[in-house]
Amino acid sequence: MHRGVRILLISNSTIYGRDYLDHVEEEIKSFLGPNKTVLFFPFALFDREAYAAKARTRFGKMGFALQSVPQVSDPKRAIEETDAIFIGGGNTFRLLKALQDFDLLEPIRLRVREGTPYIGSSAGSNVAGPTIKTTKDMPIVQPRSFDALGLVPFQISPHYQDPDPNSKHMGETQEERILQFLEENETPVVGMREGAWLLCEEGAVTLKGETGARIFRRGQVPIEAKPGAHIVDLVGGPDAN
Repeated sequence: MHRGVRILLISNSTIYGRDYLDHVEEEIKSFLGPNKTVLFFPFALFDREAYAAKARTRFGKMGFALQSVPQVSDPKRAIEETDAIFIGGGNTFRLLKALQDFDLLEPIRLRVREGTPYIGSSAGSNVAGPTIKTTKDMPIVQPRSFDALGLVPFQISPHYQDPDPNSKHMGETQEERILQFLEENETPVVGMREGAWLLCEEGAVTLKGETGARIFRRGQVPIEAKPGAHIVDLVGGPDAN
């Protein structure tokens, strides 16, 4: 993770009892600061127009002008000119396939490494990692590969749910699936509970929100991370990429 990058990775855009992005509004406003234009990538949902309208209204209430990628004539130029990037949630496979089909991964990667603020929510957080192998989504479409933006040197597993000791469900828990990932891969995984987010800037990785996260590393016992924790030593620092 390059020291100059500024990245906000949100587990979920909506929490129970509140509206779209309400729980993270103050963090978004603080993170974006004086930046005024946001380029939105609505590729994770089928109805991109409706999704863009929803995001445009919400960011407008926060004082930011939001432009949707499908509505611009030259997406790569729009990436070069925007103040900030926001990739929303939905299906991670559909999102990654669209980013690959439109050849947008490298332009986004370059801009973020130059210091353009990046906000990801759910699927948008998944694609910030090296791959999307720890998503919970169904592969409803087939991307060319699972390789993603690689903006951070760790995997994200949003919407993390702790095992329920009273459940009669016999399928794998999310923790078991992450441990299976680590049987085949070395990359650390951050299981972010709903209501949590990561702020990555100046080489630091800070867990924020109210619900905490689980940190998974190959060959080690998972670690519970509390809100406010600085977890860069657990997941990789600015020189990890």
